[in-house]
Amino acid sequence: MFILQFAILIYSVILHEIAHGWVADYLGDPTARLKGRLTLDPRPHIDPIMTILLPLLLVLSGSPVVFGAAKPVPIDPFNFRELKKDTALTAAAGPVTNLLIALFFALLIRIMPLDLFFYAVQINVFLAVFNLLPIPPLDGSKVLAGILPDQLATVLLSLERFGFMFIILILFFFNGVINNFVLPISQTILHFLLPF
Repeated sequence: MFILQFAILIYSVILHEIAHGWVADYLGDPTARLKGRLTLDPRPHIDPIMTILLPLLLVLSGSPVVFGAAKPVPIDPFNFRELKKDTALTAAAGPVTNLLIALFFALLIRIMPLDLFFYAVQINVFLAVFNLLPIPPLDGSKVLAGILPDQLATVLLSLERFGFMFIILILFFFNGVINNFVLPISQTILHFLLPF
């Protein structure tokens, strides 16, 4: 069962990244497509730490949540016609895709109520909500930067170089962010998606 759950997690984060690349391509930046990242082949997307090691460490540490990420697709925002808006739309595409995956499996549950499908709904809702936190390098920071004044947006995005450290701190040490924000919002969404 764990192997199947791990496969769902991996493809959920891969589809998340493909969505970024697809929307970026649509908005004028072909970088991800030209580098072969708009593919379902997992090999170009796997990051040894974020895709493999981090989820395993969370499982082994008994964490109440499991999180992972694929290798970010390359984006050159200077190819966008409207830099701030198109960057925000590209960032939002990942979490929206996770919500669509959750919706797909939620509908499938009504035909085949398998535990694996419940897991697929839960992990994708969690991925969507977690990624929308306005903390660099998560997608929420780029969405927020799209509506902030330029000076504040620049300051927010400049913190991205510390991004990996922020994610580790939240997942392993500052569970309040998860318990007080991510999980309650996720539970609310799950209440609407799941039949029982």
